Amino acid sequence: MSFAPPPPPYLLRRGDARVVVSVPHAGVFLPENIRERLTPIGKRVIDTDWHVDKLYAFTEALDVTLIVATHARTVVDLNRNPQGGKLYPGQVETTVCPTETFGGEKLYEGPAPDEAEIASRVQTFWQPYHDALRSELGRIKQLHGAAVLLDGHSIRQSVPRLFDGKLPDLNYGTNGGASADPALVAAALAATQGSGFSQVLDGRFRGGHITRHYGQPSQGIHAIQLEMAQVTYLDESEPENYRPEMAAPLIATLRRLVQALLAA
Repeated sequence: MSFAPPPPPYLLRRGDARVVVSVPHAGVFLPENIRERLTPIGKRVIDTDWHVDKLYAFTEALDVTLIVATHARTVVDLNRNPQGGKLYPGQVETTVCPTETFGGEKLYEGPAPDEAEIASRVQTFWQPYHDALRSELGRIKQLHGAAVLLDGHSIRQSVPRLFDGKLPDLNYGTNGGASADPALVAAALAATQGSGFSQVLDGRFRGGHITRHYGQPSQGIHAIQLEMAQVTYLDESEPENYRPEMAAPLIATLRRLVQALLAA
C-alpha cells in the first residue's frame, strides 16, 4: 500500500499587484502521526476556515499574490505568536498548537504536544509560511513602494465560548487602527458598505498575530484582517461542502474589496 506524499506547508501563487492575500486557516491536512492521537472531534478539524481559499480564487485575475496554508490549524496555528502572549486579554483564545476546539472540546486522546514537539511544529510548518509571507510582502513593497496585506479568515457565526451573540457578517481588524493607514481602511469599509452584509471595524476580532506583526504603516506595509461569518457562504451544518451558488454574493463583495485596496 502506498500513500500520497504530504503537501508542502503552503501554496503560493505570485502576482505583481500591490495586495497580498494570506489564508492561514483553510488547510485541512493532518499528518498521520498527529491524526492518530486526536479525538474523534479533533479529526474533524471543525475550526477550519472552510473554503476561504476558494473565495479568494478571483485574485488571480487581478494579479494579486495569494498564499494559503495546507495543514490544519490543529497542527500549528499560523496566526499565533510562538512566543506566547495574549491577543485578547480576558477572552478565551487558542495557542500556537491548540489542545481544545473553540467550543472547549479536547483535541487529543492522550498527552498534548510538549515543548519539544511544539518547537518542531513551529519550525516545520509555521516558519516556512511566515518566511514566504515576509518575502512576498518585501517583494511587493519593492515593486510599489508599499504593500497591503489582507489576512482572510472565517468562523461560525455563533461560538458562545469565544463571544456573545452572533457576529456581524464582515469583521474587519486593524488592531485599533495601528496596522493600516486610516484612508486605506476607509476605502475597504466603503467598498463593502451596502453589499447586504453587515460589517464592523475592530469589534471582537481586531486582528491576530499576522495583522499585528506585519502591519507597520510607517514602514510601508499595511495589514487588515477580515474575519467572515461562515453563514455568509456555506451551510454551517455541513461546512465541508462548498456551494458555489451560495458563495457567489460574498465573492462579488470580496472582489470589490480587493479592487478598492488596489485603487486606494
